[in-house]
Amino acid sequence: MVIVGGGPAGLATALFLCHADPALRGRVVVLEKERYPRDKFCAGAIGARADQLLAQMGVTVQVPSVAIDGMSLALEGGTLSARAGGIGRVVRRLEYDHELSKIARARGVEVHEGARVTAFHAGARHIVVESTAGTWQAEVLVGADGVGSVVRRAMGLSAGRLRAQVIELDTEEARGDPERDILHFDASDARLTGYAWDFPTLVDGKALVCRGVYQLKTGERSGGGDRDVHAILRDRLAARGLDIERYRTKRFAERGFDGHTPYASRRVLLVGEAAGIDGLTGEGIAQAIAYGAFAGPYIAEKLAGRDFAFSDFSARLARSSVGFELQVRGYTIPHYFGAHRAMIERFVLATPDFFAMGLEHFAGRKLSRARLAKSVLSFGARLLSGEHRRRPAQVGTQPERV
Repeated sequence: MVIVGGGPAGLATALFLCHADPALRGRVVVLEKERYPRDKFCAGAIGARADQLLAQMGVTVQVPSVAIDGMSLALEGGTLSARAGGIGRVVRRLEYDHELSKIARARGVEVHEGARVTAFHAGARHIVVESTAGTWQAEVLVGADGVGSVVRRAMGLSAGRLRAQVIELDTEEARGDPERDILHFDASDARLTGYAWDFPTLVDGKALVCRGVYQLKTGERSGGGDRDVHAILRDRLAARGLDIERYRTKRFAERGFDGHTPYASRRVLLVGEAAGIDGLTGEGIAQAIAYGAFAGPYIAEKLAGRDFAFSDFSARLARSSVGFELQVRGYTIPHYFGAHRAMIERFVLATPDFFAMGLEHFAGRKLSRARLAKSVLSFGARLLSGEHRRRPAQVGTQPERV
């Protein structure tokens, strides 16, 4: 059993697999092309639901973190802000991935660093995986190797329709920043198919702020799909009295989940960003852990039954909690970044409980079906009444406990 990629998705898959079948300990190999601790560009926000999933195996990833109690969201018509207490944390991938790899090793997973996969091919009874650190034979190959996935390309899959470009940097605190237990999102520029963010972070023990811009490209011309993310971030920093030239900027790409893509073939499957993450928000760490929580037991079941066709992988992924979440977010994208954006934003501003439920989902708390139904009915009523056509006055709510 070989997993390509030693990030959260690959390591979580290995951990959940060995948890589902302890007899596999010592038989699961993770190939990581870099050497820990290696930095991964990422804002680092993790919903508490990810920690809850790992806790089911008795796993706690103890790294320097900033505890998060709430979020604020700036829209064109106003701002929403709320606290729900302990909804997640902000980490540095440099530290988080390294610690998770140590935990995996302690639980019987072979983690090989500096092992860049160069090729793989299927034999009669196994897959041969070639890397710069050696050659392995595996009954199953998992691609958890991110947006530039070698495994995905070898499967003949396209890069994907939902791609995002992202830029981020770390600065000192500045005027206008939210309190340090808040994740702030700014989607007030309707020309941008995405948002800007300001997250509290810790770098070498120093309290800083991670700032960035996320811009989604759907393969179709829409909104600000061609806007310069560097210029947007530069202007946002200037408004806070910060000069972008003083900081190291980091650029990277992300891939959104597309429910119509087959993410498995015989003996091979994809997890994490090799498959796709949340294209609407760009959130990836919690989904990476959730991919592992689904894929680990799935692979253990298939190994036990000697069924390597994986013909039901995509269907079962779609029915899983992570697959369902990603499909809902994907369905929302063309509506929110299309003609209905203003209407949706006005509904969100007028229905603070909808925003509160988003916080609770991020935290991994069970949502009341009655609350969900009430929000859906409220949205339907506004749509039918034509109220969405009337532009409301500026709306704002102050941080509150929900």
